[in-house]
Amino acid sequence: MNLQSMKRLLKKLFFLPPIPTLLISIPAYGLVIYALAGEEVNPAVAYAAYFLSAYALIITITGITGIVRLIRRGINGHPLVRKMMDIPLVSRYIKEDLFRAEAALYQGFFINILYAGIKMFSGILFRSVWFVTLAVYYILLAVMRASLLHYVRKSRSCLKIQARPGKSKASEWRRYRLCGIILLLMNIALAGIVILVVHQNSGFEYPGMLIYVMAMYAFYATITAVRNVVKFRRYGSPVMSAAKVINLTAALVSMLSLETAMLTQFGAADDPMFRQIMTASTGAGISVIVLGMAVFMIVHATKQLKQEKEM
Repeated sequence: MNLQSMKRLLKKLFFLPPIPTLLISIPAYGLVIYALAGEEVNPAVAYAAYFLSAYALIITITGITGIVRLIRRGINGHPLVRKMMDIPLVSRYIKEDLFRAEAALYQGFFINILYAGIKMFSGILFRSVWFVTLAVYYILLAVMRASLLHYVRKSRSCLKIQARPGKSKASEWRRYRLCGIILLLMNIALAGIVILVVHQNSGFEYPGMLIYVMAMYAFYATITAVRNVVKFRRYGSPVMSAAKVINLTAALVSMLSLETAMLTQFGAADDPMFRQIMTASTGAGISVIVLGMAVFMIVHATKQLKQEKEM
């Protein structure tokens, strides 16, 4: 079998259209939940469930964008949605990427402030370094989003596809660089979270079936964040690009929290060394990615600002 035939075979196996992806994934996830929840499950059924769930996870990841498009088409065709599209604000939110990105900044800012307040209050109340560290992480996320929102409100021109050159562009690059600097500080808080998780051999916990919902959310958030980081580069707005880097950072931490929750729920507590190695490896990998993004943002923005001055 040559390389081209192998590629075609892999594409047919792992890159399915939305409908087949859903028809395979939903029963596979149901089967693995049954296998995990059941006390006396035939070993053959359990192994089949684990194999099918692994395959379902792969095709869900590769096909999530197609599934989202399918759902959107169905929603957009609904009579109620058509009526809502007559409302200018709703129409802009659905059709305009940049307007939706600005709205997401507001949403993320208020959620980060809420989480930071809850975690800080819990840390003080229970004298928990763990909660205080999480509060610092959410505070830094909120500071970055607040900085970008301040610029957006001050100069709406940054939301245009072709950003105005000159002072406005230089201001955007300064905001972009500031976010990179804050990411460096956030990486310290992130390292503290990883160290605490590894040292205490603990982590996040989700009750009941909520862990499966969080797993789907974490994968969707990460895939969407990576896609948007690439997508928003073409708009030529450093402010919006920085906003998507913030979303990617938050999504990566969601993946870390998901891993610790899955290790807790599915028996890794019986092997503390395995749990510590896995958490430390993933945490270190995420920390390196965040550090790389921060350094790139600072260096790239500095170069762009120098070019602006020379023009």
